[in-house]
Amino acid sequence: MNDTLELVSCGPVIPVIVINQLEDAVPMAQALVDGGVRVLEVTLRTPIALQCMEAIAKAVPDAILGAGTVRSAADAQAAKDAGCTFAVSPGYTSAIGHACREIGLPLLPGTATGSEVMQANADGYFFLKFFPAMQAGGIPMLKALAGPFTDVVFCPTGGITLATAPDFLALPNVKVCGGSWLTPADAVAAKDWARITTLAREASALRR
Repeated sequence: MNDTLELVSCGPVIPVIVINQLEDAVPMAQALVDGGVRVLEVTLRTPIALQCMEAIAKAVPDAILGAGTVRSAADAQAAKDAGCTFAVSPGYTSAIGHACREIGLPLLPGTATGSEVMQANADGYFFLKFFPAMQAGGIPMLKALAGPFTDVVFCPTGGITLATAPDFLALPNVKVCGGSWLTPADAVAAKDWARITTLAREASALRR
């Protein structure tokens, strides 16, 4: 993959995944893939995140694996070494943008303001994460950003649900949305992988 915009063709939702137990990584990823969700963003929010990425990369070859919460050059390198094919950052700095380019790891940069969008654009990034979507203004903010940034498209993430995702996906400047609802904590705790597959199927059925 040369550009994160290629992810758009794989489905309308990218799950944002936090994994607390290594044993859950592979069955969770397989459950999502079985439901038609191949693009997986595993966040670097737990001590075992990199181990989980390595396990998924080896055991679930149909998954398109990305690392979320990438905040530094070291995070980016570790994610690539673990088998990830793209990175997602919660915010944006030129340092993280350049670091990902240097190692050939496509980046979906996080932005929440016009200034952050302009900085990402200046470094050549035009497909951006809008985060935290609901807290940063939601649909009205994305509509407002569409005015001055006609050449920018977004992946809103943060507070979006199955019920609200269609409203975001209906916006011309939204190509895909991120969501944590596909891997609810109670389902993971119960190891109810069938439920996660069902949630993935519902998400896959959403259309722009």
